Amino acid sequence: MEFSFDTNKPIAIGGDHAGFAYKKLLIEFLESKGWKCKDFGAFSEDSVDYPDYAHPVAEAVESGEAAWGILICGSANGVAITANKHQRIRAAICWNESVAVLARQHNDANILCIPARFVETPTALEMARLFMTTSFEGGRHANRVGKISCA
Repeated sequence: MEFSFDTNKPIAIGGDHAGFAYKKLLIEFLESKGWKCKDFGAFSEDSVDYPDYAHPVAEAVESGEAAWGILICGSANGVAITANKHQRIRAAICWNESVAVLARQHNDANILCIPARFVETPTALEMARLFMTTSFEGGRHANRVGKISCA
């Protein structure tokens, strides 16, 4: 099942306290490029539990309320594990531009997970741009993606 990115829908974005600063920068960057963002929090650097923010982002993407999502935490592992509990979500941890492109091209990922403690700001911004503008290649990859869901 392929997702297409509807530019009339917002990008769902969220993360924990470790991702707060990057989340703010990503929203500014994406909105400067004409994309709408829906901020699911966290709303400060105070310690929080990442599932409280990852589930709403995943639900927004899964339901079609959002075109796609971005989740940010320290390692990106917690938010990716949480988001991937949702049947229609393919959340990919990306740490450089090439991985972000391949996550879209080969895996039809619909949520970008950024490890804030391990990537520089320019890399995070470029990964978001590339993730948003790269298409799923389909073909041989479509069969593989079709086997991911357990439902």
